[in-house]
Amino acid sequence: MAPMGIRLSPLGMAVFCLLGLGVLYHLYSGFLAGRFAFFMLSEPAAGGPETPHGSAPGGAVDLRELLAVSVLAAVRGGEEVKRVREGNVLNAKAKGKTREGAEEQLTTGDLLSNRKMFYLLKGAFPAVQINSEERVDTADQETVSWDHSIPEDIKQKIQPKEVPAESVTVWIDPLDATQEYTEDLRQYVTTMVCVAVNGKPVIGVIHKPFSSYTAWAMVDGGSNVKARSSYNEKTPRIIVSRSHAGKVEQVARQTFGNKTVIIPAGGAGYKVLALLDVPEKNQEEADVYIHVTYIKKWDICAGNAVLRALGGHMTTLTGEEISYTGSDGNEGGLIASINMNHKALIEKLPDLEKTSHK
Repeated sequence: MAPMGIRLSPLGMAVFCLLGLGVLYHLYSGFLAGRFAFFMLSEPAAGGPETPHGSAPGGAVDLRELLAVSVLAAVRGGEEVKRVREGNVLNAKAKGKTREGAEEQLTTGDLLSNRKMFYLLKGAFPAVQINSEERVDTADQETVSWDHSIPEDIKQKIQPKEVPAESVTVWIDPLDATQEYTEDLRQYVTTMVCVAVNGKPVIGVIHKPFSSYTAWAMVDGGSNVKARSSYNEKTPRIIVSRSHAGKVEQVARQTFGNKTVIIPAGGAGYKVLALLDVPEKNQEEADVYIHVTYIKKWDICAGNAVLRALGGHMTTLTGEEISYTGSDGNEGGLIASINMNHKALIEKLPDLEKTSHK
């Protein structure tokens, strides 16, 4: 009952109640909406959207799918590399110096290939860490979609295999042998993708843009490439970087004999392919691949994975396995071989390790 002498207006009471309801709505609507959104995200309704490809329940990824996307990424990146080179619009510039003092080149081919490869892989596998040689400019983001198709040769040779997304690191080299690319030495140029699980390389893709040849392999899975079978450990053919040929030649001849053949070449991807049975007329053949200085992991990860899948080896010059986590560089040089006594090779090269940190 209202106090004596005061009459409550029904209209006033209605206005007061509406104002009160408005205050309560303002205070609690955001909270309720947030809780509702959380519920919808945490508990999908039956018949709702399926889990996206490349990301299985529990934060897992299917390595077969990741291999398929890696092959596609290397090819798509290679298309950019080839288009820029054939159009002669490289716009080459120095991006810094190597530890040895040589100028490192950067071209439009590097940048466009990197953009295509990175965003294709990231779009298909958003939860996976991707390391690339070139910087990814978020202001220049590109939408590159994967149609979820898996090539028939991969379907036939590779079984689905899920691993935790947090255990995966992808290494991209959007243009290997940039120096040779600027010199129009096209046979050395590759685009590469590598997948490492817990630091071990398990998927490798090496694509040659100017011949459209692609080699891929998956450890404990399968491959579309084979190792060569003709080797001579007494007088091996050793493939090395063009800039390191003189440094390696003297020690190599002292170690293996005067008949040892030194093959100067560009690009880590090309050098690994030299150890394999590759149907390429411009591909040289070698028995051992040696690198005696610091090298980046995106240069060697794909080749390491391919060799491991085929029973070969790539280690530091002292025989240590190379981990593809942490820093992006490998300090210990490398020696790679297949169908050879890798341990015996390392024991023959004690002097080369001393040069690997220079």
